Amino acid sequence: MIPPGATIGILGGGQLGRMTALAAAELGYSCHIFAPEPDSPAFAVARYTCASYSDEAALDAFADQVDVVTVEFENIPVAALERLSRNRPVRPGPNVLAVAQDRLAEKRFLSAHGFPVTAFRAVRSAEEAQEAAYALGPRVVLKTRRFGYDGRGQRTIASAEEARGAFEALGGGELVLEAFVPFTREISVITARRADGARASFPPVENHHQHHILKQTIAPAPISSSLAQEAVALAEAIAERLEVVGLLAVEMFVAPGDRLLVNELAPRPHNSGHWTQDACPVSQFQQLVRAICDLPLGDPRPFAAAVMENLLGDEVQRWPQLLAEPGARLHLYGKREVRSGRKMGHVTRLRWDEPIEFRR
Repeated sequence: MIPPGATIGILGGGQLGRMTALAAAELGYSCHIFAPEPDSPAFAVARYTCASYSDEAALDAFADQVDVVTVEFENIPVAALERLSRNRPVRPGPNVLAVAQDRLAEKRFLSAHGFPVTAFRAVRSAEEAQEAAYALGPRVVLKTRRFGYDGRGQRTIASAEEARGAFEALGGGELVLEAFVPFTREISVITARRADGARASFPPVENHHQHHILKQTIAPAPISSSLAQEAVALAEAIAERLEVVGLLAVEMFVAPGDRLLVNELAPRPHNSGHWTQDACPVSQFQQLVRAICDLPLGDPRPFAAAVMENLLGDEVQRWPQLLAEPGARLHLYGKREVRSGRKMGHVTRLRWDEPIEFRR
């Protein structure tokens, strides 16, 4: 056990790191942020090091000042995690990020262990992309292997004839082509796992996107109890197989016939878990702290249904009205620059009149 009073090192200085540091402070921990961006939002609430993830001297100095290391996003160079793990526990470990930061490795891992995913192929040329599109189409999605989030690095292709152009538009190299999923809902489950295998999962939520960016999360998802239990069991099984210590967010499609397909994994706090700050006894951020420090995991069962809305770009200017709105719970990230589509904050509204049916 890493007791309160210790220092948690967080790789990444965005809003997820910021909210993790605030949650850690509630339990008596200090946090030290490591990030290369000088305007990182998390720097405002914790001690920090501003340096490149390839700066070995800075990484070594950082390791000397913390007791455990975690991440706020999955695109940290694995080499940095491996170096830190020589001296401090890194949770989740480099092996987890090696899978989650590479779409092809992720799909291969899930498929190899029997977890349900849509049909996919690795493609290395425009010709292979077109051939795969003919085989898996007519409608397919072409994706880059790395740095894909909020719709970046992917193209939806309506016919195989479009595959060549899409391959070139994404920069070529080795890409992943997936069969399009005619889903009825997009849901996600956030599960926590300690090093000893203890686990706790928040209920599945339904996610709605705007231009590929999460706009709204409905919690719990309006799905049957049996499907909710199946989704949670699937997320926990993946976390166990990956040997995650910390959090794992599992994004899923609900295909016709209530068939679940895993879309993506994120071994960190997730945008679709922000509602837990206001509707659960323990938030996803505090649950992460508990998991990586080997503390008892908190109760993930919500005491109220909720709807979380992301504030994107100029929508953050609504903050005076949201503060005046009865029952609205506003969270701002302290970002100085407002850009179109940038996540500037979120607001959660509890729905006390709706029954909570999720049980675990």
